[in-house]
Amino acid sequence: MVDTRMALHPWPGLEPVWELTGGARNRVVLARYGNREVVVRRSGRSSASLEWELDLLEHLGAQGLRVPRLVPDHEGRRYVDGVVVQEFLPGEPPRSDDDWVRVVEALEGVVHACTVGWPQRPGFASSSELLERESGGDIRLDAMPPELVGQVREAWAAVQIGPHSVVHGDVGAGNVLMDGGSVGLLDWDEARVDVRWFDLGAVPTSTPVSGPVSGQALAAAAVAWETATCWVVEPEYARSCAPQLAALMHTIPGEQDP
Repeated sequence: MVDTRMALHPWPGLEPVWELTGGARNRVVLARYGNREVVVRRSGRSSASLEWELDLLEHLGAQGLRVPRLVPDHEGRRYVDGVVVQEFLPGEPPRSDDDWVRVVEALEGVVHACTVGWPQRPGFASSSELLERESGGDIRLDAMPPELVGQVREAWAAVQIGPHSVVHGDVGAGNVLMDGGSVGLLDWDEARVDVRWFDLGAVPTSTPVSGPVSGQALAAAAVAWETATCWVVEPEYARSCAPQLAALMHTIPGEQDP
C-alpha cells in the first residue's frame, strides 16, 4: 500500500495505487476514486498561491487547453490542507519535432495569448522584478554567489521583450502529454507571470520559435531561471546547471533585434 502521508478522508473511498515519478518537490500519487483514475498531490504553496493556480487551470481549461481537471472533496472544497485531487490526464510525452511544434502553438495560442494582464502569483516575482529584487517564489538570489547572480540577471535582461503573461515555468517532456494531436500540460506548481520566452526557451532547439529573441538568449534565460529557482530547494542540481549557464552566456549576441 502507498504511504501517501496525506489526509485523504475528505475524498471517501479514494484508494492510492502507486507513487508517480517526476515529482521532485511534491509527492504525487496515482489513485482510484470510484470509477476514475485520479492524481493526488500535496502542494507546499500558500493557500493564496494554490488558489491562483487552480483559478488559472479552470480558465485555461475553458479556453480548450488540456489540463488536469479538479476533483473536489465531498464538501465541494478544491483542496484540503494543501491536498489536491485531479483527474488523470492521458497521453504520451512528445516524440517528434511535429509534437513540439504543437506544444509551442498551445503555449503561444492559449497559455500566453489568454493571460496577458493576469495578476502575478502571490509570493512570486517576474524576471524583470528580480533584476532588482532578491527573492520571489522559490528564488533567493541573496543565497547565491554574487558572480552567479550577475550572470543570471544578465541572461534575464536579454529577454525582457514583449508583454507579460502566465508562463507554465517547467515545460519539459515530463510535464507535456500528447494525445493524438492534442497537447496536455501537467504540473503548474512553478507557473507565474513573466515574459513568454521562459516557456519557449525550454523546448528542444530543433523546434522553430519566431520572435526577436535569439535561440542562445532563450536557452540562457531558461537555464538561469532553473539555476536560481533550484539553488535553495534542489542545490545539487542547481550547481550542476551553473557551468552550462556560464557557457551559454558566451554565445549570446551583443544586441537583440528591435
